[in-house]
Amino acid sequence: MPKNSKAISCKNVWKLYGSNPSKYLASKNFNPTIKDLKESQYIPAVFNASIDVYEGEILVIMGLSGSGKSSLVRCMTRLIEPTSGEIYFEGSDLLKATDKELIEIRRHKMGMVFQNFALMPHRNVLDNIAFPLEVQGISREKREKRALEIIDLVGLQGRSKYYPRELSGGQQQRVGLARSLAVEPNIWFLDEPFSALDPLIRKEMQNEFIRLQNLLNKTIVFITHDFDEAIRLADRIAIMYEGKIVQIGSAEELITNPSNDYVAEFTKDIPRAKLLSVGSIMKTTKKLKESTLKVNKSDKISSVAPKIISSNSVATVVDDNGDVCGELTKDQIIEILFSDKENHE
Repeated sequence: MPKNSKAISCKNVWKLYGSNPSKYLASKNFNPTIKDLKESQYIPAVFNASIDVYEGEILVIMGLSGSGKSSLVRCMTRLIEPTSGEIYFEGSDLLKATDKELIEIRRHKMGMVFQNFALMPHRNVLDNIAFPLEVQGISREKREKRALEIIDLVGLQGRSKYYPRELSGGQQQRVGLARSLAVEPNIWFLDEPFSALDPLIRKEMQNEFIRLQNLLNKTIVFITHDFDEAIRLADRIAIMYEGKIVQIGSAEELITNPSNDYVAEFTKDIPRAKLLSVGSIMKTTKKLKESTLKVNKSDKISSVAPKIISSNSVATVVDDNGDVCGELTKDQIIEILFSDKENHE
């Protein structure tokens, strides 16, 4: 994706648990090894993490339980204080913000959604969604008008007077999303928001999330442990292990060029043919012969496989301008399809 301005930037962020972690980090010149930490009985929730989140992108942070995903996001929002490092939000040093400034940033510029919907059972849908605006001191008329707009946006028409107990899990999650959107945040943090939902409702909420992003173009940091979910939602994916960010890239990059065995293991069961584009496996040579069979470099392998295999000829690959940029063979297609079969046997 094109690199826009940085919405949030983390540089060498540490979060250690133990006795006087700040002093310990300084004594190690802010560069201890995992061995050093274990010997000194420190727990690295976040290990020297550096990452940029660009305006308008969905950055998904992945990893197994305990990998540091939630800790990193909580450092980004200063829900927990980093032990060391720098965090810049819209160009300003977030770690230097006063408590009052931080409250204002969270109220007006950050939206947060967690696994627990945390809806207020004594308030109906309208009042739950309007609550952040009430905290801001906005008049009842204005906040209810805004809440009704958001109710329409997230597909809860006709349910403004319902109470949480009268809603399904998916509807409750929509209320949680709507409440976080009410303040029109510049950046949206979501920590496994769909993980408690049944598979069908989860897919429905993913579709809803994609629809909302197409409408709103928010900057989003989304935590999940589900690679299928990450593929559906992410512009880029960051994979974490033992507090470290071990690789950042598109889903294609992670699968075709994993940085280590952990990333390879993490991605091995993903159907490559459905994910990989023609451009990721095409051959580029100095002398390209045009064929009557043409495919676009952005097409998925699964969508072009039948016609290439049945034609038994080399396909010409073109870019969005129609210019020839490579070629794709039947053997390349079969190799991808065969690797998918091996991974699922």
